[in-house]
Amino acid sequence: MRLLADKIKIENLRKVFEVRGGGNVVALNDVSFSVREGEFVCIVGPSGCGKTTLLKIIAGLERPTSGVVTLDGKPVSGPGRDRCMVFQEYALFPWRTVLKNITFGLENLGIPKEERLKIAKRYIELVGLQGFEDRYPHELSGGMKQRVGIARALAIEPEVLLMDEPFGSLDAQTRNMLQKELLEIWEKTQKTILFVTHSVDEAVFLADKIVVLSARPAVVKEILEVDLSRMRDRTSQEFNEVRSKVLRILQEEAQKAMEMEKSELPLA
Repeated sequence: MRLLADKIKIENLRKVFEVRGGGNVVALNDVSFSVREGEFVCIVGPSGCGKTTLLKIIAGLERPTSGVVTLDGKPVSGPGRDRCMVFQEYALFPWRTVLKNITFGLENLGIPKEERLKIAKRYIELVGLQGFEDRYPHELSGGMKQRVGIARALAIEPEVLLMDEPFGSLDAQTRNMLQKELLEIWEKTQKTILFVTHSVDEAVFLADKIVVLSARPAVVKEILEVDLSRMRDRTSQEFNEVRSKVLRILQEEAQKAMEMEKSELPLA
């Protein structure tokens, strides 16, 4: 069994945003779950429920209103090298080549140039970008840009990889291909991964465990262990049973969200 002790614990997390003009919005409300070391966890939920906010709090980019996130038993109080985030928008520097984008984090850490290049080349090979080291982002496809983003995150050797809909803007064929490649990278690196997605199909294909959030204010509606062997067959009965269960929960939450919006509309 590759899964070990708890790596991350999210306990009673609450996040309230102040609204301009007065009032506030509760994004997360008493969210609690844990992630084991080496586990691949997907987070799904209705649009706008706070999935990205949750990931940013784990990354240390946002502070919770209350509650705590711990990594190896130590509270997360800000960004750290032990966590790295991969975004949907790639967030590459257009003036830097593939190689120099990947070495960026290593430069900030003060890693000597020779060692930076050695590390970067290892991850370029891991994500299949050999021969593209001197290309600029505008010369790459969307899938290749995201490979650069993943390699850049892995190059600083974080313990936890946080991924915010990294394949959301890609076409279906490229998305499916990168899902398979990400699983291969995960198997090789043994990283703990938290992966936010709107796609239930993607979550079932990738995850050891799926955390389903409710409509805002988000609570953990259900946690499903995905006990299916990899690589998973998207057409199998077992795959579709898990997929249907997650979809039912999300449809219920979407209906609740619609009813809530209607109740908040002023009377004509």
